[in-house]
Amino acid sequence: MTPRRRIVLVGVVALVAGYALPGLTVSVVSELWWRVRGLCSSGLPGGGLVCEPAQGLSGLALPLLALGVFVLAVAAIWSAAVWCLRPVRDLAGPISNVGPQNLGYRIRMRGNDEVARLARSLDEMMERIAAGYEGQRRFAANASHELRTPLAVQRTLIEVGMARSLSGEQLELVTGQLLETNERNERLIEGLLALSESDQGLRSRLPQRLDEVVKEVLAAYQDRITEAEVTVSTHLEPRTVMGERVLLERLVTNLIENAIKYNHRGGAISVTVGRNPALTVVNTGQVVPAEAVSGLFEPFRRLARDRTNQSGGAGLGLAIARSITQAHDGLIAARPAEYGGLRVDVQLPHAP
Repeated sequence: MTPRRRIVLVGVVALVAGYALPGLTVSVVSELWWRVRGLCSSGLPGGGLVCEPAQGLSGLALPLLALGVFVLAVAAIWSAAVWCLRPVRDLAGPISNVGPQNLGYRIRMRGNDEVARLARSLDEMMERIAAGYEGQRRFAANASHELRTPLAVQRTLIEVGMARSLSGEQLELVTGQLLETNERNERLIEGLLALSESDQGLRSRLPQRLDEVVKEVLAAYQDRITEAEVTVSTHLEPRTVMGERVLLERLVTNLIENAIKYNHRGGAISVTVGRNPALTVVNTGQVVPAEAVSGLFEPFRRLARDRTNQSGGAGLGLAIARSITQAHDGLIAARPAEYGGLRVDVQLPHAP
C-alpha cells in the first residue's frame, strides 16, 4: 500500500474514532476515576454503581491517569506514522547499495505512486552522476594521453642528443624541437588550469563592457592575424554584462584563437557584439560536419584531420569557452558556417 493510501486510511480511522468514541471514553475514564478514588459496587437496581471513598489514595491519581492516556495516544500516533512511511524506509535499502563501484545500479520501480516517482527521479539522478563520472574518467585518460605524447618526444630527443656528439646545426635543431615540445606542454597545462578555474565559478560579478574586451583582444592578436593572412570584420555595439573581466578575456581569446588557427590563408573572420547573442565569431576554413559540432566542446576533442596538425592546440579552447560561459549564466552554441568553418554564438544575461 502506498504512503498516500496509508495516510488516508489512518486519517479516516482517526475521524471515525474522534466522532464515535468521546462518550465512551468519558464514561470509561469516569468509572476508572471512581474506582481509583473509591470502592464501587453494582448494588443499585439497573446496574448502577455505589461508590464509597477510598482511604489513603493520593490526589495525583487523575493526573497519572491522564498521563497514561496521553502516552498511549502518542504511541498509537507514532506507530501509525511508522506504518505510513514504511514504503519510503524500504526504499532506503536499495539506495544504500549504490556507490562508485556500481554506478550502473538502478531501482527501476514500477507504478505511478509517490514512491515509484521518487525511485525514477533517483534513477535519473544516477544517470547524470554516472555520465559526469564517466566524463571525468575520460577527461583524465585524454589528459594523460595528451601529456604522454610530448613527453615521449622529449625523451627521444634527449636520448638522441646523449647517444652521439652532434654538430652545431644538429644541436640547434634538437634544442629547437625540445623547446617547441616544452611550449606545447606549457599551453596544455595552462589550458587545464584555466578549465579548472572556470569550473569553480565566479569570484565576483562586476559590470564589464564586452565590446571593449573584444577590441583589446583583437588588438593583441593583430600580429597573429596579419601572419595568418586572414581578414577580420567587426560590428561591436556597446554591451555590458556581469562577470569577471579576466574570464571574459579568456573566452574571447579562445574563440579568436580558434578562428585564426583553423582558418586558411586568405580566409575571413567576423566578430559581432550585440544584444542577442552577445558575441558571435564566424570563421572560414574546412567544412565542419554538423554531427561533429557538439563534440568540439568536449575537452581534447578535435576533428579527425586536426589530431595530427601542427597548430599546437590541445583541444581545450571550446571546452574552456563553454565552462566560462556557463559560469556567467550564459549559453554557447556552434554550427557549421555557410562557406566552411564554424559559427559560435554566445548568449550572456544583460547587466541590470
